[in-house]
Amino acid sequence: MSLTQSKTAFFRKLSIVTLIAIYLLILVGGIVRSTGSGMGCPDWPKCFGSWVPPTQADQLSSDYKEIYAQKRIKKNERLASYLEAIGFSHLAYEIMHDPEIAHEGDFNAAKTWTEYINRLIGVVIGLLIIATAIVSLIYWKQDKVIVYIAWMAVVAIGFQGWIGSVVVSTNLLPWLITVHMLIALLIVCMLTYIVARSAADENRFGTTNAGSVTVNRTVIVLLIVTLVQIILGTQVRESVNEVAAANQFQNRQLWIGQLDWIFYVHRSFSLVVLAAHIFLAYKLFKIKEDYRNLYVWGVVLLAIIVLEIVSGVVMAYFDIPRFAQPIHLLLASVAFGIQFLLILNLNRRRLFPAEMHRTSPDHYVSY
Repeated sequence: MSLTQSKTAFFRKLSIVTLIAIYLLILVGGIVRSTGSGMGCPDWPKCFGSWVPPTQADQLSSDYKEIYAQKRIKKNERLASYLEAIGFSHLAYEIMHDPEIAHEGDFNAAKTWTEYINRLIGVVIGLLIIATAIVSLIYWKQDKVIVYIAWMAVVAIGFQGWIGSVVVSTNLLPWLITVHMLIALLIVCMLTYIVARSAADENRFGTTNAGSVTVNRTVIVLLIVTLVQIILGTQVRESVNEVAAANQFQNRQLWIGQLDWIFYVHRSFSLVVLAAHIFLAYKLFKIKEDYRNLYVWGVVLLAIIVLEIVSGVVMAYFDIPRFAQPIHLLLASVAFGIQFLLILNLNRRRLFPAEMHRTSPDHYVSY
């Protein structure tokens, strides 16, 4: 029996809302990073031992720094023992012997509430992902892959929450922040996949031709290139944190000049990324009669890449303004998501064979 239009429409709307919410969380996470609020709450999942954090330092005990530093140390001891048990002895040693991990900063109400709001949004998004997985069960008889991916997203968001707790316990251990970002992109891919797969009208994106094969290969390369550029960007961000701390978060105009080689690789590589996206837009233009919707997405993608580069220029030449950092991160994530969507729809018949018999033509959902 085919799924009703109302059920599929509700599922797709819910999954699209959840996907947008993930991007909101990425934006808020960027705000947390740019404002230095990552350790605004020294514990997890509570904040200063409470579900509602304090607003003033006098609400805390006089020895709160020692209390939460010791709590982190004990948690890290357990983490290090787990890592050692599975063969990551060197990593366990680094965690246990990093002096910054035991450092506890002064209470700052603005940073505490920025981090707390980030966590609240994370909880809401977690509930949205669980709701999406539950509703996906309507596809159980027709297309189990949608159900599997939706529940994998639940597992991924749970793991993301655990990684978030480790990030706090290790006092923002640099490489963990990169892992945190990569998991967010993985969740974006999962949700984009189920949104695209649940779009029943596969002919809406055209049929395969010689031009689309070249476009498909180009987008796959661009996806990999963008992922590398995002990872480089997280490394630059970590370098900025180190430089900022060395300057006691003063003299922002000096920070760019003190960054290492990764910044210059990241900046120069952006020109390669731009040229590749111009090439993609040109290729999509040549086949736009067969792939009108994908051509539109290609133009949107190119515009986002241009805005991404502009935001990078603003940071490089205007002393890394705080507002530009989360925008830069969000634009990169959106570009990655659009590239993945293009790949899915260029390979629609091969990746989504079940959709040809999942619904009747009368039940097509507009996309």
